[in-house]
Amino acid sequence: MPPPLNMRIIPAIDLMGGVVVHGVAGRRAEYRPLKSSLAADSRPATVARGLIDTLGLSEFYVADLDAIGGHEPDWESYNALIKADAKLWIDAGVADLGRDRELSAFIASTSSVTGIIIGLESLIDASQLNSLGNYFGLHRLIFSLDLIDGRPRAAASQWKNSSPLEITADVAATGVRRLIVLDVAAVGLGQGCPTLDLCRELRRRYSDLEITSGGGIRTMADLEQLTVAGCDIALVATALHDGRIGRADLKVP
Repeated sequence: MPPPLNMRIIPAIDLMGGVVVHGVAGRRAEYRPLKSSLAADSRPATVARGLIDTLGLSEFYVADLDAIGGHEPDWESYNALIKADAKLWIDAGVADLGRDRELSAFIASTSSVTGIIIGLESLIDASQLNSLGNYFGLHRLIFSLDLIDGRPRAAASQWKNSSPLEITADVAATGVRRLIVLDVAAVGLGQGCPTLDLCRELRRRYSDLEITSGGGIRTMADLEQLTVAGCDIALVATALHDGRIGRADLKVP
């Protein structure tokens, strides 16, 4: 099956302890250093060069799991990825304005950060989303609708009992137009992407949203399903590293 020509593929990189790890179903205590057919080791720069040189993919979604857990962002790994010629979407667990200021200073030092992710599981006050948009710029802000088995993982009290569609309505009302829909229960399992119905409904309601999804992607057929569901971008990890999706599939010269 030919790749969906109107869909971008962005590799997902999970950072933990200064290395790239293999994420499985959100069970972060069980994550281990990545073993990839594209890279000799799990250092961020090595993995990035493997993806760039072998697959021609240079823009990455970076989930800094230590920062998401409340620790200092992994500035060293970010810089290593940038030196490897990567463009980055960074999820550093933004929860308050203090972390925002650090990221803002980092972004000011480079043109390589193309997205700042505000995760549902991290944002502690939904009312701050407007300020975040003003702070980082709506063109760069990406809201991550974090789910587990279809249920929102909300840190903000305003969203504790809200549905994914209700949360998205609140987010869209702030002017945010970039959305990730990710069910971590599917990550790394290779059982297909479970967010198709939700993405389809979101596309029906919001024609102007940039919708990104992933988790569980196995083959090009899964990517085609995401395209049909209305997604613009797919996050992929395991299927790239084990070779199920390769350069020929992506039609890279």
